[in-house]
Amino acid sequence: MIDVEDLIALIRNYNPRTNADLIRDAYEYGRRMHEGQFRHSGEPYFTHPVAVAAILTEMRLDDATIITALLHDTIEDTRSTWTEVSQLFGREVADLVDGVTKLTNLQLSGAHSKQAENFRKLFMAMSRDLRVILVKLADRLHNMRTIKSMRPDKQLQKARETMDIFAPLAGRMGMQWMREELEDLAFKVINPEARNSIIRRFVSLQRESGDVIPKITGDIRAELEREGIEADVYGRAKRPFSIWRKMQEKQLSFSRLSDIYGFRIITRNEQDCYRTLGVIHHRWRAVPGRFKDYISQPKANGYRSIHTTVSGRDGKRVEVQIRTRQMHEVAEAGVAAHWAYRDGVRTENPFAVDPGEWIASLTERFGEEDHDEFLEHVKLEMYSDQVFCFSPKGDVIPLPKGATPLDFAYAIHTRLGNSCVGAKVDGIRVPLWTRLKNGQSVEIIAASGQRPQATWLDIVVTGRAKAAIRRSLRQEDRTRFIRLGSELVRVAFEHVGRKVSDKALRTAARTMALPDTDELLARIGSAEISSHDVLTTLYPELAAVSSEIDARRAVAGLEADQEFTRAPCCSPLPGERIIGITYRGKGVVIHAIDCPVLAEFEDSPERWVDLQWREGQHPAAYSTKLLLTIRHDAGVLGRICTLIGMQGANISDLEFVDRKPDFYRLRVEVELRDREHLHALLTALEAESDVAQVSRIRDPSAHVT
Repeated sequence: MIDVEDLIALIRNYNPRTNADLIRDAYEYGRRMHEGQFRHSGEPYFTHPVAVAAILTEMRLDDATIITALLHDTIEDTRSTWTEVSQLFGREVADLVDGVTKLTNLQLSGAHSKQAENFRKLFMAMSRDLRVILVKLADRLHNMRTIKSMRPDKQLQKARETMDIFAPLAGRMGMQWMREELEDLAFKVINPEARNSIIRRFVSLQRESGDVIPKITGDIRAELEREGIEADVYGRAKRPFSIWRKMQEKQLSFSRLSDIYGFRIITRNEQDCYRTLGVIHHRWRAVPGRFKDYISQPKANGYRSIHTTVSGRDGKRVEVQIRTRQMHEVAEAGVAAHWAYRDGVRTENPFAVDPGEWIASLTERFGEEDHDEFLEHVKLEMYSDQVFCFSPKGDVIPLPKGATPLDFAYAIHTRLGNSCVGAKVDGIRVPLWTRLKNGQSVEIIAASGQRPQATWLDIVVTGRAKAAIRRSLRQEDRTRFIRLGSELVRVAFEHVGRKVSDKALRTAARTMALPDTDELLARIGSAEISSHDVLTTLYPELAAVSSEIDARRAVAGLEADQEFTRAPCCSPLPGERIIGITYRGKGVVIHAIDCPVLAEFEDSPERWVDLQWREGQHPAAYSTKLLLTIRHDAGVLGRICTLIGMQGANISDLEFVDRKPDFYRLRVEVELRDREHLHALLTALEAESDVAQVSRIRDPSAHVT
């Protein structure tokens, strides 16, 4: 474990004005709080907070962040409290420690819905102070470096969480070195065989051709010296996971993989970057399509550099990165550069972007997106590489790789995206699903009457576009659902000889704890509430009479104390031949005699009960599901609902299965009297010109277990 004086010496290397006494106090307080606690490896637990603090000194971070690292587990794992930390070390440190504690308690790799909610909490904490995530990333890095002492199942869980969340987050924060190390440490746990295979291939390659890195480095230095360019040149083999990812993406074997070596040239100024590029391309042949200028077009996280791939010594492809010293510091430190110190003064790096900009762009939409949408948006933002396109005015619009003209339109303004009807790329009309490339000029064609289509969700890739489209569709759906709900309620009321009124709807909405009648109708139209629920809320006697008749008279062959339910797999109707199957605790479940589920009970004849429907008039109370394909046109859905009502059937549920520009496919649950009633309804629907197809739904997978 690093001694406190050694830790202070590390801090003084970049911040001579550090408050050494406060660091000593924090070190001693943390050591005392964690006394008697041990890690899985058997080491004293306090070795971990000290190691995290040491990692943060490599980023030259301020005293408050270093102290937070020393205390980051005290509130969670010891008798320490926020109040005590605040009194001893100040509110700033107490709030940072509390923020890290809350991040530690978030389960980011659990069930999807919980993960989505916790992602939102993660970004809320980051938006308050980004130093919280810097401590958390350093905490995760040390845990991954020492992961061997954990149980194998715990190792795998932590490694997957690191690969899926913390590594890409570090990259999005501009801390590429940390991303690469986290990925490789996680890769070592998730797929050790693949990693070892790549390392073995490296060793074999070096044995065959020697260590090419010093040779190529020497070649580059010689060329630069010849042109009088002062620069530092570094070379390295890429990390195993980086190589593995390229092998997977390009579906190449190791022997066919190029540019497994990377070289970095650090120049004195920006002008020398472009001079160096000219020297490299003059000496070695550039690989087409592998040049990126992130100096003139920086990445969203502030990263600036020139990337090019050339055929180097012996025809081996190598990647070359060219940047200035300041650009290099940004690339290494990322957002940490905003709290970094040099010679006791906080550094102001002119090339670093505002670290809160990306977080702010996400958090400002917290109220507009649900948890799942937010999770999808964040993951898209974290994993995406970028392309840069131009508007007709020459503005540069950064977009993730794979973006389309629709994403471009929404990136400019939501109104432009909503009204988009077409696009021109480099002056040529293209489909909206075209994938944009670097440097293309995009012109959006808009029309005032256009509205977003549901199919657009499959076209766009940016979270901003997806959120805007969903928001517009929800509003459009609400209007349609209100109209549909009105029709469903009217038909339901007429079916029982009642007349719907505004007063009745207001009473139902109030009784069902809904804000107004529009919300009631929208929920009926979207199948969240059935019109039957509204009827029974206003007229409870209808439901009571109906259930009394069902239970007493519907089926013959049951014992006096036996109850029955209809099997959801076949939903038999009066008039159809039926058989009963007994279930412990569930009474008798009746199936249609031709239900395929009955084959499962052939070896249990003692469970079979001979039943039949009673003759006579049954109430329209037996739910049956129909699958309809209808024309997508104004008023069609309302006419279909009216037609069903005219046949004496009540719609109890309705769900859209598929929406296309020219047709709708929907699942409708109707309440019928018997088989003849079903036949009459199907005949009427098949005769309707707006109905392309109608069938009864029977689902063997839905049987009782």
